[in-house]
Amino acid sequence: MVKQIFMISFCGQVRLEMSTQQENVDTITHVRASGPQKKLELLLSHCGNRECADCGTPEPKWVSMGVGVFICIKCSGIHRSLGVHITKVLSVKLDDWTEDQVDALEEMGGNIVANKKYEACIPGNILKPKPDSAIEERSDFIRRKYELQQFTNSDEYLMCPYPRPTCSSTYRSPSAYRTSSSKNLMLSLDKKHIEKQVSSLRITGIGHAFRGSRHSSKKKDEHKSYKNCDLMPGMTEFVGLIKVNVVRGTNLAIRDMVSSDPYVILCLGQQSVKTRVIKNNLNPVWNEKLMLSIPDCLPPLKLLVYDKDTFTTDDFMGQAEIDIQPLVSAARDLEKSTQNGATQLGTWVASEDNTLLNDSIISLVDGQIKQQLSIKLQNVERGVLELELECVPLSQ
Repeated sequence: MVKQIFMISFCGQVRLEMSTQQENVDTITHVRASGPQKKLELLLSHCGNRECADCGTPEPKWVSMGVGVFICIKCSGIHRSLGVHITKVLSVKLDDWTEDQVDALEEMGGNIVANKKYEACIPGNILKPKPDSAIEERSDFIRRKYELQQFTNSDEYLMCPYPRPTCSSTYRSPSAYRTSSSKNLMLSLDKKHIEKQVSSLRITGIGHAFRGSRHSSKKKDEHKSYKNCDLMPGMTEFVGLIKVNVVRGTNLAIRDMVSSDPYVILCLGQQSVKTRVIKNNLNPVWNEKLMLSIPDCLPPLKLLVYDKDTFTTDDFMGQAEIDIQPLVSAARDLEKSTQNGATQLGTWVASEDNTLLNDSIISLVDGQIKQQLSIKLQNVERGVLELELECVPLSQ
């Protein structure tokens, strides 16, 4: 009789374990079938990822791909200022994610795994920021943590005054232990190439590229104001986000034998992002959306076009400068109104003082403030870029 009860209990346990395993398989299958966005939301729900990796703000909506952490909107602006050679910031909701990007993020293991590395030993005289910390404190900590890596593993780890993050159900994907994770980390960034371009920009000086552009005295005053912001990278308050859709180029300059391999770099203050390279095409179609934080001092958005070369320095193919003040002003005015329907909010008129090919219309479409532009490239024999700008509130 005792033996029979034991067998019943054992069989019941086996059925329970098989049922649990089947539920886990069904969950994984459902996540894989529902696409990268669903997988991303699942990663965000794991312990440690529910708060900003740097300041602890609940419900982070941004990802720093280079280091594999979920972060808040305030910290995301500082991460952008670190440069694309260190990380690339993406929005959980606003960016279109690919399966490869989500897989690469999953392999990194999330906030807990990253903080075990980057916060292994924080000195007692340095405090980790809180959700209400000032921008200066937040910027100093993030730069020490990721750019200088001052808190990584040391010989004095056992005496570290700052405790490691803990969690009752610590999550780390088994794939996080793969040796290939470092290769997938910068999946879409082409790290070596970006490092070369950032160094090139610093050597030649972005300001030098625009030295020949004409400005009124008012523009010179504005230039001085945003130049002050450049002196303190990552310590600028942000008023919003600008999403730039680099649509296409037309009749670009030839830099190879009969064609070019063009790509575009966007710069806003200390931030820079780049498009992919399109091979052998003078009329490239990118349709690539890139996002930057808008500093309170509102510097112009700068565009640099290059031809990708494998064995020599990339060739210059022109630049342009866009005043984003009209777009941001329209967004601020809209916040004070109750306007919801599609409407035209303003016009930026083409003139000799700007690089517009024709007048640019700022419109409200489906609740989004957008601006269509056709830009004439400067300091080059020919070339036009078509862009679409969108001003995004910080709340998103």
